[in-house]
Amino acid sequence: MKIIITGSAGFIGFHLSNNLLKSKENQILGIDSINNYYSTQIKKLRLKQLLKNKNFIFKKINIANKKKIDLIFKEFKPDVVFHLAGQPGVLYSFKNPNSYKINNTNATKVISGASKKYKVKNFIFASSSSVYGDQKKFPIKETYKLNPKNPYAITKLKSEKIICENFKNTKINYMIFRFFSVYGPLGRPDMFIHKFLNSIKKNKQINLYNRGLNYRDFTFIEDVVKILSKSIKIKIKNRILNICRSQPILTNDLVDLVLKIYKKKKAKIKKTKFVEGEMLKTHGSNKNLKKNFGKIKFTDIKRGLKETIKQYKIYGY
Repeated sequence: MKIIITGSAGFIGFHLSNNLLKSKENQILGIDSINNYYSTQIKKLRLKQLLKNKNFIFKKINIANKKKIDLIFKEFKPDVVFHLAGQPGVLYSFKNPNSYKINNTNATKVISGASKKYKVKNFIFASSSSVYGDQKKFPIKETYKLNPKNPYAITKLKSEKIICENFKNTKINYMIFRFFSVYGPLGRPDMFIHKFLNSIKKNKQINLYNRGLNYRDFTFIEDVVKILSKSIKIKIKNRILNICRSQPILTNDLVDLVLKIYKKKKAKIKKTKFVEGEMLKTHGSNKNLKKNFGKIKFTDIKRGLKETIKQYKIYGY
């Protein structure tokens, strides 16, 4: 099977590529711009591991480049496209909203347009739980009214609409997954868990927004990858699904858990006020996911953190 994965040097793209490369029948073409939103060192480390496999090809391209993407599709002729690339980050989206328009909205137009033109069989898009914004009723179902609070979330929702419109009345099997706080080994250094691990290692202060009273529905990368890999073989009516463990944890409790596993008695923590654009609570419903994908056993947060911290101590990322 020929598979294109955008954002292949990113956190989820790397782990998904690794998983799919276990089958010798799969040939993967990874695309990534290797931008410097966060350290390129970790992206290069992920890429170095992937390139050890002869069934992995890499192209350093910005997927908003229509001509180059068209040429790749024409030559590679993919069966499946995982569109995982995009500009992440909630707070940064207020500082540089144009980057999100280019790398999320425009890039999605290009990649979905090429997928339609060259008639791929499956198209899977990585959206975000941030499209829900703040909700009053939990767990959050896919049918709830959407309330994006920041440019990042707005461009993710626009991307969803582009995909639904683009593949309407086609034979392309497309799915949109809304991820809830994915974490794990070689994770993004701009996400809270790895930011906290870096602050412990370097003995630096970390800010806990909203005094650590936020709730986050953390989902382990292994679980996400299993679901994404399985999605190639499944046809569903519900095009949009949450991927979440559906067991949120208070940030203050998460901090205590990380310190215990890291075997550190204390850290430099400053509890700060609420930050604009941050959601108070994420708690998704995974009922539809389980209904469509069968029995899914999600990884316990303690086990997930142990594996994450173990790998962090090895690689420093």
